[in-house]
Amino acid sequence: MEQKQKILAQFKGQSRLPNFAIPNRYDLHLNTDLSASTFSGIVQITLAILNDTKFIVLNALELDVHGVSYSNSNAQSYRPSQVILDEEDEILVLVFDDVLGVGEGILEIEFSAPLNRHLKGFYKCTYVDGGVKKNMAVTQFEAVDARRCFPCWDEPALKASFKISLDIPKELMALSNMPVLDEKLNGDIKTVSFEESPNMSTYLVAFVVGLFDYIEDTTAEGIKVRVYCPLGKSEQGRFSLNIAVKVLDYFTKYFSMSYPLPKLDMVAVPEFGGGAMENNGLIVYRENLLLYDELHSSAENKQILAICVAHEVAHHWFGNLVTLAWWSDLWLNEGFATWISYMAIDTFFPEWKMWTQFLQQTARGLVIDALEESHPIEMEIHPARSIDDKFDAISYKKGSTIIQMLQIYLGDDNFQKALSEYIKRYAWKNAKTDDLWAVISEESGTQINLMMDTWTKQMGYPVIYVKSSDNTLEFEQSHFLLSGQHSDSQWIIPITFSLGSYNKHKNFLLETKFHVVDISKDFAGTIPNTGDGNFWIKVNTSQSGFYRVKYDDKLESQLRKAIENSILSDTDKFGILDDAYALCQAGHQSLSSVLSLIDVYRKELDYIVTSRLIYVCNGIVNIATEAIPDFVFELKQFFINVLQFSATKLGWEAIPGEDHSSAILRGKIYGALVSFDDDKTHDEAMQRFQAYVRDRKTTLFSADTKKAVYLAVMRKATVSSRNGFESMLQLYREAETAEGKEEILRILAACPDPDLLVEALDFFMSEEVREQDVIYGLSGISFEGRHRAWEWFKENWEPIFNKYGHILLTNFVRDIITPFCSNEEADEIEAFFATHPHEMVAMDLKQSLEQVRIKARWVEFIRQDHSLPDLISKLAA
Repeated sequence: MEQKQKILAQFKGQSRLPNFAIPNRYDLHLNTDLSASTFSGIVQITLAILNDTKFIVLNALELDVHGVSYSNSNAQSYRPSQVILDEEDEILVLVFDDVLGVGEGILEIEFSAPLNRHLKGFYKCTYVDGGVKKNMAVTQFEAVDARRCFPCWDEPALKASFKISLDIPKELMALSNMPVLDEKLNGDIKTVSFEESPNMSTYLVAFVVGLFDYIEDTTAEGIKVRVYCPLGKSEQGRFSLNIAVKVLDYFTKYFSMSYPLPKLDMVAVPEFGGGAMENNGLIVYRENLLLYDELHSSAENKQILAICVAHEVAHHWFGNLVTLAWWSDLWLNEGFATWISYMAIDTFFPEWKMWTQFLQQTARGLVIDALEESHPIEMEIHPARSIDDKFDAISYKKGSTIIQMLQIYLGDDNFQKALSEYIKRYAWKNAKTDDLWAVISEESGTQINLMMDTWTKQMGYPVIYVKSSDNTLEFEQSHFLLSGQHSDSQWIIPITFSLGSYNKHKNFLLETKFHVVDISKDFAGTIPNTGDGNFWIKVNTSQSGFYRVKYDDKLESQLRKAIENSILSDTDKFGILDDAYALCQAGHQSLSSVLSLIDVYRKELDYIVTSRLIYVCNGIVNIATEAIPDFVFELKQFFINVLQFSATKLGWEAIPGEDHSSAILRGKIYGALVSFDDDKTHDEAMQRFQAYVRDRKTTLFSADTKKAVYLAVMRKATVSSRNGFESMLQLYREAETAEGKEEILRILAACPDPDLLVEALDFFMSEEVREQDVIYGLSGISFEGRHRAWEWFKENWEPIFNKYGHILLTNFVRDIITPFCSNEEADEIEAFFATHPHEMVAMDLKQSLEQVRIKARWVEFIRQDHSLPDLISKLAA
């Protein structure tokens, strides 16, 4: 034992595997026993020994290793004297008595393991065939879980080719990264062999064993694309198939590089921890992100699905073909896939205004990156598994926004040319962020390294203070933190601004803390004064930059009038409101001023602006419940009045010829009115629900408004008046689609009644709800129920941890903790987790607690605003 520990000591605690050997090819054969929920396998790894060694160290986790041998190119065979599997460091150490010389050889390992239920590695899930529940098997290897399926060098830079074969029950199908090469029957077992793959990282290897229907189409370059669906639901894959074919052709043209594989399969599986996964040539999705039902799916879900498909397909260039060198550059995968998915879908559906909706990505990134517990885009990752909680708003939302900011700064053509060259230069290889900046600088003729380093190597972003003085504008940057704290961080910022017209705009690079711009030459004389209702200055035109703006009183007043006069673009109206709300949270702007700003949005009809308006109003109601509870009723009345114009214009029924965003907005508006306890909306919603309960084919119940109707039901449901709750459970049990079940789960915990809330939470953990779907229920917990939800969480910590601790525990932490608004509650939560630590949720816990303390500070700030009571009464009237 002492010798074993001495051997292990030299390899433990390392972020990377030692470079004694590197793999070139895997020949992997697996036998899957679905009835016993186990698998066994043999992997033959062709590798190159780089230095004389007595050790081979690779990754393995939760595997039983039965036999190991190594043969060199001279046919000499070696067996290790010790096989040490260290679960803590997730490594397999093979100790040989003889020295293994430099050169090529084959390492053969026999192993077995259970098919786990944790939605990672090679795991089991269930599907229904003819009313009978049956087992199937799915892989999810990103980021570091290929090692749960077979021993391997589980690092993205260690690419190799893969030759895969699977033994499966003869009645089932097997899918993998490459096309099927051969199938052989041996009694009840079918061996499916696949073509050998090009070089790829282990996290992109995939296989699925189950039973599916499929549909197919072919791209302009002859690539066969298939969508595999649950039995009898193949037509629900039609929309996704069409999107996939279109974006494959689009990306081929944009990157000047063909799709690098012979086929693309997309498969919907009933249980999946994430939304989807871009495995090379075999993208795996949750059912509700691949299947679309023309009759019953909402317009919003259609849009979400299109973006998701485009995002996963885009990874075949950014991620799969050119792969990050280490997980510290995760954003190269996720930021680029997010950005270009919006660009592609905007091309195919310009009426959806996807670039305007991209602001929702920006906004989510701005919220998280304003925390002291944020992290840089480029970050240290050690150990490798610590990457699991970095698939977050920084990598996706902030990453995609700074890409768009750079695209606008350089120009579309320069940027596209540079990206094409980057893909060409690093195809089948690995790259770092610095490699990307070097290629873009070279191809565009603009050195961007210093500028972009300020956005990727340090966390956070600036707020720009703008003041007008005579004929000048004064700009000052400062690190924006919701906590109100300060730092010395500075950024090199592409500043854009418009002067009274979108035809009169300027831009410059803010490279210092202060900068003054003379704008007198833009006008005949001095800057028009505040009294001119048509003059305004808007900084960060179209919200293309990842920063916030705080205007002086004069400029702020001018912008308010411009909004009232319907002069500004939708993106700028969104940005002004979003910045004002964030500045208020940080204590830089009064709530009175934000409410006065909201008042000028009364005639807003644009989807993206109104959806942000609803977000802001919800946030204000929640904080006011804690800060000024006596005025919450009047606040809600004010917000109801603000939204009534949109509600009246849209109505409950779809208008012939209306645009896509109106359909989405309708549901958002009525959902907001219900949440603000508008009696008229609630009564109408209940009538529609009762009509649906009586007749499932009623025209009074549309796909786009049913969430609002469900919310009305649950807002009034109580333990003593539970008919609505029971009806919702019945609808859940009857729902035939994953989307239909998801919609009900998202609303079921929205009841203010704490006892009924506990029933909903218990239901989420029951066998009736798939493990993956608990996230939908948690996201809908009512603000009124936050205290009871926390008590429930503490009471049920052990079963929650045992069931969800491997992958979904972070959702419990975020959704249950973040709604709190006091330091006392933050202290209690901190004390609980001090005795119930879990490294998987460490970052989310810190961020959630910081948000609670930020709101506690905000509560005190609001209480000191003595003008609020009179203003709220005036606005409500």
